[in-house]
Amino acid sequence: MKLSTLLLFLVLTPSLSFAQKLAIETNESDFVIGKSITIKSSILNEKRQLNIYLPASYLHDKSKSYPVIYLFDGSKEEDFIHIAGIVQFGSFSWINMVPESIVVGIGNVDRKRDFTYPSNNTLDQKEFPTSGKSAHFIAFIENELQPYINSKFRTTTTKTVIGQSLGGLLATEILFKKPNLFDNYIIVSPSLWWDDEKLLNIQLPKYHSNKSVYVAVGKEGTVMERTAKALFDKLENQQQQNLTLHFEFLADKTHGDALHIAVYNAFEKIFMPKNAIKNK
Repeated sequence: MKLSTLLLFLVLTPSLSFAQKLAIETNESDFVIGKSITIKSSILNEKRQLNIYLPASYLHDKSKSYPVIYLFDGSKEEDFIHIAGIVQFGSFSWINMVPESIVVGIGNVDRKRDFTYPSNNTLDQKEFPTSGKSAHFIAFIENELQPYINSKFRTTTTKTVIGQSLGGLLATEILFKKPNLFDNYIIVSPSLWWDDEKLLNIQLPKYHSNKSVYVAVGKEGTVMERTAKALFDKLENQQQQNLTLHFEFLADKTHGDALHIAVYNAFEKIFMPKNAIKNK
């Protein structure tokens, strides 16, 4: 045997021995964190996909009902998985940041259409030709989606909404026009530049029930930063006793990565004080 062949044999022998000791696969199954449901909307005249996360105790404790967190941009390839992960982590008993909650991710069909009201700005109309149908989407949430979720799952009356970018614009519109749809509003990097910032000029309603509003923006340029702060200031100037407000400027985040840390911080600010008081 040549020396080179012998050396190659000696090098490969330990690898072959190691390979023989690898674990043998005995079973394989999918790892599932929720379920996807398709519903037919008469208001939108189309099918919509919902991604649902249920707390671990949901199947075991039939007597318990859960608050619901509604997530815009809730497709599986968008924000559903990492937001559901924050909810799961935050509801661990040793964390106790957020109550065990159902997460409803609303999958997108045309977010530019659904998340915007009609704009009089010519550039908006040109760049977003399908825009301006948020009234239909809000009606879908109020008259079809929320009733469906309440009938399908064991829910409490507490509802939270999370919206970022155009989703933040929509969440702001709902807060101004249909505030009773949700109790807690998490508004991140809202696209309040839409329609020459006219949404910021409308008169706010009187909030007859307790609302918590968290507004955050990253290092996203003058317009985005200014309008997000203007939203907070507009709400703060109302001085309504049943309106709890939070604002954060996330200087080390951008429009692309602000959502995750913003939602985590929002959960701490909105829910943790309530849990701390409850557990005293």
